[in-house]
Amino acid sequence: MSITFPNESPEYRAARNRLLEREIEERRAIEALASARRELPPGGMLKEDYEFQEAGLDGATTRVRLSQLFAPGKDSLIIYNFMFPRDPNDDRPPSTAPSTRRLMLLEQPCPSCVALLDQLDGAARHVGERTNFAVVAKTSAPTLLAFGKERGWKDLRLLSSAGNSFKHDYHGEELDGAQRPMLNVFQRRDGEIRHFWSSEMLFAPTEPGQDPRHVGMLEPLWNLFDFTREGRPRDWEEQLSYPK
Repeated sequence: MSITFPNESPEYRAARNRLLEREIEERRAIEALASARRELPPGGMLKEDYEFQEAGLDGATTRVRLSQLFAPGKDSLIIYNFMFPRDPNDDRPPSTAPSTRRLMLLEQPCPSCVALLDQLDGAARHVGERTNFAVVAKTSAPTLLAFGKERGWKDLRLLSSAGNSFKHDYHGEELDGAQRPMLNVFQRRDGEIRHFWSSEMLFAPTEPGQDPRHVGMLEPLWNLFDFTREGRPRDWEEQLSYPK
């Protein structure tokens, strides 16, 4: 295969073709990795049938068990651990939205998590056709719902883990209470719920200047930067709002 673009040089085309070969190899590696992930042996049984809190649009808070997050005919459950509250060392500017600005800075959500969830809200309606997806935060259910409404989220299922140990048990929370952006996947089979996979690269060593990329394939924002000559910015982080 060979294509060209207007006014490109032979040197550019030769280099681009070499890069294309590497991109093809990367595709093969990604496909092989996904296949190997699917072949994992059964993970550990769910530690307990955790009870979460969910705020409704009418203001009422209901309780829902993890087992109830599995819809009929959908046997995988993806849970993203939303850092709300944010990391204790995160000093990025707070939200100025009406219901969130009343919170102290360290009680407010992580801007990076928010940026990811902004993107996943658009994907959630499509994901829901095939599998179950929920977002779990430590903050209260009413606070979580209010923030989601302020962001314009329409399709994310937002749950509070304020009354259980789910986040701690599945590495979305440190011993000191600091929150971590862990992604966990559970599988239901033969009446049992087992842990299937987690984004453990969050805790793996990285090379200097590298991002953990623990949920790297989920992030359109950072992947788009990878397509540019400038690449991923080293001196920039997502914010809850940007100057107009």
